[in-house]
Amino acid sequence: MPPKKRTMSDAHKAALAEGRNESRYVSAYLKAIEANRPKRGRKRTPESIRKQLAKVDEQLQNADPLQALNLRQQRIDLQQALLKANTTVDVKSLEGDFIRAAKGYSQRKGISYSVWREMGVPADVLKRAGITRGGS
Repeated sequence: MPPKKRTMSDAHKAALAEGRNESRYVSAYLKAIEANRPKRGRKRTPESIRKQLAKVDEQLQNADPLQALNLRQQRIDLQQALLKANTTVDVKSLEGDFIRAAKGYSQRKGISYSVWREMGVPADVLKRAGITRGGS
């Protein structure tokens, strides 16, 4: 006797799709707030990175092979930093999707208010999402 073919109900498929969407929205928002979190120390501007790149290019002209190896890696790192500095993430545009998804995600995964706060999610955003200190 062949094994019975299992099928998911439309409601189950919809619940899975909703969970994937909520995860995607939460992840995108958390990545955006992490990328925009203030860093310690002097802020690197695109102009300061360009100056460092020029300095590396100048040093490469007279570098021995080992120095050249390290300078070339430094140049790649600086070019990536420059791309990142020129790319801005609009956290506000992701906030609405996060607010709609966070409560359900939080309930399903057992995420507490304090963990959201530790991740850098502002209290007012959690309040609008319906996540409170006493429970979601």
